[in-house]
Amino acid sequence: MDDTTRVEWREWGQAAFDEAAEADRPVLLSLTATWCDHCHEMDEETYAEPRIAANLNDSFVPVRVDVDRYPRVRDRYNMGGFPSTVFLAPNGEVLTGAGYLGPDGMRQVLDSVRTMWETKGSGAARIPRPLREDNPPAGELTAEIEQGMLGHLTDTYDETAGGWGQSPKFPLPDALEFALKRDREMALRSYDAVSANLLDEYDGGFYRFATDRDWSGLQREKLLDSNGALVRAFANAYLLTGKDEYRDPAADTIDYLTTTLWNDEVDAFANSQAPGDADAHSLDATDRAAADEPPVDSGVFAGPNALAIDGLLTYYAYTDDERARRYAERALETLRTDLLADGVVAHAREDAIERDGDGDALPLLTNQARTLAALTTVASTIETDALTDATAVADATIERLHDGDSFLDGPAEGVGLCDRPLRPLDANVALADALIDLAALSGEDRYREYARNTLEAFAGASERFGVQIAQYATATSRLLEGPLVIRVGDDPGSDLHRAALRMADHEKVVVPDADRESGTAWAELGEAVSATAETPAELSDAVQQLLD
Repeated sequence: MDDTTRVEWREWGQAAFDEAAEADRPVLLSLTATWCDHCHEMDEETYAEPRIAANLNDSFVPVRVDVDRYPRVRDRYNMGGFPSTVFLAPNGEVLTGAGYLGPDGMRQVLDSVRTMWETKGSGAARIPRPLREDNPPAGELTAEIEQGMLGHLTDTYDETAGGWGQSPKFPLPDALEFALKRDREMALRSYDAVSANLLDEYDGGFYRFATDRDWSGLQREKLLDSNGALVRAFANAYLLTGKDEYRDPAADTIDYLTTTLWNDEVDAFANSQAPGDADAHSLDATDRAAADEPPVDSGVFAGPNALAIDGLLTYYAYTDDERARRYAERALETLRTDLLADGVVAHAREDAIERDGDGDALPLLTNQARTLAALTTVASTIETDALTDATAVADATIERLHDGDSFLDGPAEGVGLCDRPLRPLDANVALADALIDLAALSGEDRYREYARNTLEAFAGASERFGVQIAQYATATSRLLEGPLVIRVGDDPGSDLHRAALRMADHEKVVVPDADRESGTAWAELGEAVSATAETPAELSDAVQQLLD
């Protein structure tokens, strides 16, 4: 995305930092994304200005990083959004940073950094606090964590506009799903706000967020990961309510994912679509059809594809929609064939990814967690053989990334601050939640213990977790109380199996091909076990009695 700039960008790698050390210059790190409108604006308005470009080329080592392709760089140097403009010492430590900078702002910052470097050199650099404070505060898992998160959601709930917080307004699929089981009215009003304001009613798919409390100021980029997660969230709302007003947004989004974001060359989902013209929706149908289609980043990334597979199969489980199943299976085949080897998930189906010293793809915790979650959904809904892959992913994650009682985001190696350990809360929680499912599906309690230890490793700070981390409370609740497990003696697809999937608790785990007589099913919740059922109606009664 640097065609319009005059800056001589280097690629992220050791060569750029060696050049900076040899020339005794700071590094300018530009964090961008193909879908980021403000990144393109900064290219056109700031980096294309001849004097600024000359200043950067002469006095700095400019490095550009696509944050979707280098997530560990993103997580260590993000200044709160994109673009991020970060000045580094040659050892990778941070001198200062900002977000979007116009020409005047950039000139001021360049003068300031040059003065700082001339007077203090590397002594002015620092390591960001998340990388200095490696060990999170541990604690005990109690029912108060779930109640505390529900209280936090209630306190931050926007009674007027729906959703949580004032601004900006993000869809927060994990918070939607958490509230769905615990405060239905608050949850459904927030679902309604998300679909009314962020769903593109013309072309399908959800926009990323809105800048203002009333959901105005739409940021029109569409990302695969958020859309995949919202398909699952809306499918689960449909499961609970049976209403088309929640099924339809999921269906429209699946249509968007399987057309606009489908990369037919590799049978997988593309990563994102850049924002379109904000005025295009005011045109009539003929003029809209003639307008330029916003560009799509065709890159195929493991984590977002796993979220899409999970979402599509969740929708299929409740609707028997064959299109959703077909595209999920095609993307799953690509994930298995091109991105998964010996339980390690490669980040992207392209060469521009970080690799270890042997040239193998680095296991990244977010990819491992999302892929594990997708594979457990596959095993629960359509294919029990997926349990073999799920177990391999879990074991590789434990072997390669487990450290103490929690997990690192990747191996502590690489350029810049990538050699410093980072324990991302959201990815640890996602992995723990998936391990709970895997324990139920495989019958191996050790996965449940890893989940418990991981959640306990962060429990000392749980009172401070925002609504963005609602999945922490979901996972804690599932660990302490259950989850509800429904075991079916039939292969996937039988009437009894399909009925089990449609029992109205979206946090349950359905285990097909269970070790009991074919044509039977039963439910478990903690130590309690229901009576054996032979029909969908009997199973519904057995589950309800267990829950009561």
